[in-house]
Amino acid sequence: MTSPARPAPALRDATHADVALIDDLHVRSRRATYRGQVSDRYLDVLMPAASRADWEDKLPRMLAGAGRVMIAELGDEAIGFVCAFAPDAHGSAYINNLHARPDRKGLGTGTALLEAATRWARASGARGMHLKVLSTNAAAVGFYESRGWRCIDRVEDKWAGEAVVALVYAVALT
Repeated sequence: MTSPARPAPALRDATHADVALIDDLHVRSRRATYRGQVSDRYLDVLMPAASRADWEDKLPRMLAGAGRVMIAELGDEAIGFVCAFAPDAHGSAYINNLHARPDRKGLGTGTALLEAATRWARASGARGMHLKVLSTNAAAVGFYESRGWRCIDRVEDKWAGEAVVALVYAVALT
């Protein structure tokens, strides 16, 4: 007997009214994903304090043409989002955020959001896409590599003054 097919998440463009929703998804996802990879102080104090202000600044710019933010919903609940910047001078769109609610992972949300961002990037004239992922985030590394993304660089970065190592991943769209 086969199991019934899971419903695919519905995707919609974010609106100005989604700032709190995006912030909540972002904070919850980072806390679950990065616990043990970065300090508890960052996850519990520094990042949540800065996240809302960051989204209040970034979302209006994205909606004004700097990129695209899409939200995944299952029924009437938001379960993930993607934030992608418009192609840069090299023709590469930057995936700034791709998050699924920790209690909703495994539903195809990340795949649906990444595919939608890829379609948008192509339609925007991008020849490629890139992103950064913490070197310690094995699940994300596996997710991107299984979809054809390749590591092209390793950079030392700082999150709220804390040293982290990020891997830069890229994929060609041509």
